[in-house]
Amino acid sequence: RANILGHAHPAVTEAVTRAAALGTNFVRPSVAEVETAEDLLDFLDRPGWMVKFTKNGSDANDAAIRLARAVTGRDRVAVCASQPFFSVDDWFIGTTDMRAGIPAEATALVDGFPYGDLEALEALLSQGLTAAVLLEAAKYEDPPIGYLDGVRRLCDDHGVVMVLDEMITGFRWPDRTAMQHYGVRPDLVTYGKGMGNGMAVSALVGRPELMARGGIRHDGERVFLLSYTHGAEHTGLAALRAVMRLCRQRDPGTVMAALGQRLATTLNGISAELGVADRLVVEGLPQALVFLTRDAEGAPSQVLRALAMQELIAGGVIGTSLVLSAAHDDDDLAVTAAAWRATATVYARALEDGPAAFLRGHPTKPVFRRFN
Repeated sequence: RANILGHAHPAVTEAVTRAAALGTNFVRPSVAEVETAEDLLDFLDRPGWMVKFTKNGSDANDAAIRLARAVTGRDRVAVCASQPFFSVDDWFIGTTDMRAGIPAEATALVDGFPYGDLEALEALLSQGLTAAVLLEAAKYEDPPIGYLDGVRRLCDDHGVVMVLDEMITGFRWPDRTAMQHYGVRPDLVTYGKGMGNGMAVSALVGRPELMARGGIRHDGERVFLLSYTHGAEHTGLAALRAVMRLCRQRDPGTVMAALGQRLATTLNGISAELGVADRLVVEGLPQALVFLTRDAEGAPSQVLRALAMQELIAGGVIGTSLVLSAAHDDDDLAVTAAAWRATATVYARALEDGPAAFLRGHPTKPVFRRFN
């Protein structure tokens, strides 16, 4: 999902090369960091907000949580439980099945809430213990009407910091970001992945009265927000500035949404034609498509998922998902459709005879599992 413009986009590569020739890391803040921050706030239409750059999304989310706790004086964090990943840090990974090496105390202050359910979130926040609500605006479908405004209202009512994770939606959604596309009004936003088109750059962006607590121009207790040797390294910043220039010329989210809609319709049509319409299914928002694999009884199947990926690869498509970039074109859609047809043909036979005769490797497994 990081390469929204396609691998090695010439304009991004050129910008990165120029930046590298001037020196990549000066340790102290540089003009390039200030100029990139100004460009980003203009791109996001958030004048007066503040930015801190880092290298991955986990660090940006960790900083947002630390800042929210410092500002509110509370310790608990509400995390959307139906969205799978927010950080590699103990506080989050300890809430998954892959919690070896993580003390229980690290996650004791994390509460989950279901996406789309304002009543459940209100019951949680009404306890008056929550510092931050952390969620993505959307995952596989658009948010229910009024939901994000409702989250904003509940955070206001209970003095909670609303943190929007835009690692996936940022720069990939139509209108550049989910914040703009849905009209969300968070306090803090985190970006990564697509903002550098594959180069390592991420950012914490937020309202100045919150972000300023991570600096030195205030009288409150200091917050160690983010400090990384490579946080504002210049090749990542150069990539971000190039991506923003290109996104102003041609919104990649709109391009990907149109391509994805066509792709989903085509592939689901092929599945229906070959009798696996409810077993090999393309779902999700068109700019971030996924596919589902179900067995003959309709239950999710990792074995059949491995088989589908195997057959897609044989057809020239690395199909761990069906996430597009703005560099894809009609020829790419045609190749994908041909690979999908071949895959669906094998898939139908596997439903009849069992996948063992067709799978040449090991089945895939969920990422978050306790044992191998």
